[in-house]
Amino acid sequence: MNRSARPDDPGGGGQRHPGPHLPAQPAGSQPLLGLAGLTFVVPFFFLLASALGGAEPSLLVLGPLTTFALPMIATVAFWWQDWPGSRLRPGWSGLTDTVVIGVGAVVLTILGQAVTSRVDLRGMFDPDPGPGHPPTFPVTLALGAAAFTIILQLTLVCEGWPVRRLGWFRGGVVALAFSVAVAVVAYLLLVNLDDVPAALRAAQRLRNPGGPVPIATYSAVLLLLGVWQVLLFVSLRGWPLTLIRRPGVRLAARNAVVLAGTVASFPLLWWATGGDVDRVNAVCGVLIAAALLVSMLFDNWPATRLHGRAGRLGVLPLVAAVAVVLYLALSAYAEGIDWARTTADGWVALAALNYLSLGVVVHVAVWRRWPVLLTAAR
Repeated sequence: MNRSARPDDPGGGGQRHPGPHLPAQPAGSQPLLGLAGLTFVVPFFFLLASALGGAEPSLLVLGPLTTFALPMIATVAFWWQDWPGSRLRPGWSGLTDTVVIGVGAVVLTILGQAVTSRVDLRGMFDPDPGPGHPPTFPVTLALGAAAFTIILQLTLVCEGWPVRRLGWFRGGVVALAFSVAVAVVAYLLLVNLDDVPAALRAAQRLRNPGGPVPIATYSAVLLLLGVWQVLLFVSLRGWPLTLIRRPGVRLAARNAVVLAGTVASFPLLWWATGGDVDRVNAVCGVLIAAALLVSMLFDNWPATRLHGRAGRLGVLPLVAAVAVVLYLALSAYAEGIDWARTTADGWVALAALNYLSLGVVVHVAVWRRWPVLLTAAR
């Protein structure tokens, strides 16, 4: 079939902004559609959380890989609009896109190794690689998180400008390459590993970029930036900034609000958590996961039953309530484990962001809710 004949296919005739590519669904289908989606999201979460025989071994290997999968998912779902799977029927479509995302995640993780230490496949896939084999956890996480945050800023906050003029495929490639390149440059210029003992850095062959920001703080700021991105441009759909008509003014305002919100809220969150970086990360992780559960999986139900501002703003207390439940539930599990290379809050942050959030985005934006929702041919 001719691609141009399918209006919702990448490369079709319409001019579209990159953004969450969500399938159409019957009116009034929530909350049943979201509840049905949980039958995918929950098993997906537990599969990743225990795939390698335990919570910590799975975290050490899958934590970095799933972090680097995030910018790939943003590219496939938000820019390529599910290509190459969009050429196939449901089921095969999601499987094909998942394979592409997985391969891309491995390639980007290898790049992360090359930047932070050296390429070592044993260090990537073995939770206990042994002396002389640099592990990917946790040092590469900052690179993957930065690449994801940057591509979200470009895609959601900047509405794809100026890259969208290149078209859906080239624009996506450029957006991904730009995000990864900026993430690498920022890591090399800003981050330091001074908090990591010199003996451990030597044993794991880690390079210390010597920048002004400790790596833990750098990662926490990125996560908080992600919270603002998701709350404003997924949960609130960009409102009220969408009311600004002039594109230049609107883009400037969108970026200013996200950056100002991050700068203003970080000291407050730091104070509230007593300067515990892992707890900061955990709070940010559950907020992002809650926002995606409420706004992507359940389409902001039941706030959508309200009208006007009440309906728009009503989603925020829903997100907060779900975040509290997630934090309590995940913490209750994590605190029963004797962690060796992370903490309970460290696991909560990664589990919420990389396992739960990843499952929601894969189900809704990549698999297009298949097999829960069968949409029209693409």
